[in-house]
Amino acid sequence: MSFEELNLSKPLFNAISDIGFTSPTPIQEKAFPIVLSGRDVIGIDQTGTGKTIAYLLPILRELKFSVQKNARVLIVVPTRELVMQVVGEIEKLTKYMNVRTIPIYGGTNIKSQKDISVEGQDIIVATPGRLIDLVLSGVVRLKTIQKFVIDEVDEMLNLGFRIQLVNIMELLPVKRQNLMFSATLTPDVDKLISDFFYNPIKIEINPHGTPLDNITQKGYHAPNFITKSNLLEYLFKSDQNLSKVLIFVGSRKASDRLYEFMKEKFPSQFGVIHSNKTQNYRFKALKKFQENTYRGLIATDIAARGLDISDVTHVINFNTPEIPGDYMHRIGRTGRATKEGTAITLINEAEKSHIIEIEDLIKMKIPIEPLPEEVEVSDIFSDEEKPDPSDKNYLKTVTPKVAKGAFHEKSALNKKTNQGGAYRKFAKQKANKTKSRLRNKK
Repeated sequence: MSFEELNLSKPLFNAISDIGFTSPTPIQEKAFPIVLSGRDVIGIDQTGTGKTIAYLLPILRELKFSVQKNARVLIVVPTRELVMQVVGEIEKLTKYMNVRTIPIYGGTNIKSQKDISVEGQDIIVATPGRLIDLVLSGVVRLKTIQKFVIDEVDEMLNLGFRIQLVNIMELLPVKRQNLMFSATLTPDVDKLISDFFYNPIKIEINPHGTPLDNITQKGYHAPNFITKSNLLEYLFKSDQNLSKVLIFVGSRKASDRLYEFMKEKFPSQFGVIHSNKTQNYRFKALKKFQENTYRGLIATDIAARGLDISDVTHVINFNTPEIPGDYMHRIGRTGRATKEGTAITLINEAEKSHIIEIEDLIKMKIPIEPLPEEVEVSDIFSDEEKPDPSDKNYLKTVTPKVAKGAFHEKSALNKKTNQGGAYRKFAKQKANKTKSRLRNKK
């Protein structure tokens, strides 16, 4: 099917043509008539398959020109970056339409957002926390909302926005259309659907865990942070095809350390984003990456969900994610639509169990490449990587001591005789105290 066969308005079709889209993706094709019918919809498809366009097209097809002050469409997303991305998509699609869209998110001056809200809006794209703030202040009113969209709902629940989401839905008009689009459905999400959606139609294109065919996956075993950093340096120096690379790191601290390392090796070629960075810093870093000023962008998982950065050649998992679903969200940043992409995962000993769970989810083995000889292997572990004595699995990774043979002198510890155990010692001490008290009474 082509976009010409969909029931698009002329302004929408012209905007789609300007963008360069010719054919809808499966989720876009199937969702369009159902959303247009007014039914509640649950759309499930892999990352990178155009779910945002899938709900925006039918919403904009029905959105008539209006001068009313309060919005008719509310789209709630988990992160500030995703707010701006969705707003960007709306602006592209409404190039030949008169639609007022307001972005609402935290980490910026709330007064400026209040001022824009007062001017009137048709569509609100918001993160839950800041939206609640503006609703409580009386600046934003939700009684006129006709269509409510939750994008990446499972990530919102992971970030602790359940209470805000429930509060928002309780403030909305009872008579409304609910749309939910995500790559995964969890039990928590199912409960939210049963509580607030009315007889929804579920559209599931690719079940969660189905790897995209146009993404080549491979991995390397590397024992620690320093070795992984050395491997990263080698890969970027030896392969010029790594031209637009998203590097996922498990923590803010580790991402800053890796950024300092890569900045020294490749000056002005890398950026970093995570929740501790200011909003302006994050936007500037994303812009430089999108415009190919940066060769690589180091990010925590906050950037794994929803962001649509075009032409990402590679995704590198600097750490293997503990949650298998996060692996799918990460690698979905490359190989978007019909383009080819590569996903590389760096695995230390403690992460081997994670890769097994990932392989169970995607129902395939990730090929492991030998560590290049040129890469220096370090025996230094960071504080986070040092063995935990209580972790029996990790103890297996500690290099064993060289055996001394069958007949060797016992260590001092092994020469100790059995004293009967802790309980017997305790009982003996208690008995002695009892005898002492009896003697004192006499």
